[in-house]
Amino acid sequence: MNRYANAKLLVPLDFSEESDQALDAALEIAAASEQITAVHVAPPLGAFEPGVVYIATDAERNETLLHSLHRRYDAPKYRGVKFQILFGDPGHEIAECAKTAGIGLIVMPSHGRTGLAHLLIGSVAERVIRLAHCPVLVLRS
Repeated sequence: MNRYANAKLLVPLDFSEESDQALDAALEIAAASEQITAVHVAPPLGAFEPGVVYIATDAERNETLLHSLHRRYDAPKYRGVKFQILFGDPGHEIAECAKTAGIGLIVMPSHGRTGLAHLLIGSVAERVIRLAHCPVLVLRS
């Protein structure tokens, strides 16, 4: 039996194949899917390009994104996984969610950006590792 079989797990999702694989890895680690919380962190309203107008409210965005997650993860193996939408900086929100929910392990993908892309965008995984109160398992694609 593994050390985290009975722990609460947190899996950040970004609608990528890598995050799908992270959720599947969490399912293998956890004794039950009910131990897993999967979160998607969306940018806050107003954090977009100048001149672009968004008329959706956070509540509407939350509903739309949750619906998209439930549609993407509708297979029986995902039943019991709790899905949640957060707004803000991904690294900070993921670490804060883990702390608040008493998470024992964060399982997340690394997109493997290097060079200029890494410098400009940064790494969410790196920020989570720095900020998280619990262990972080980063899966390379």
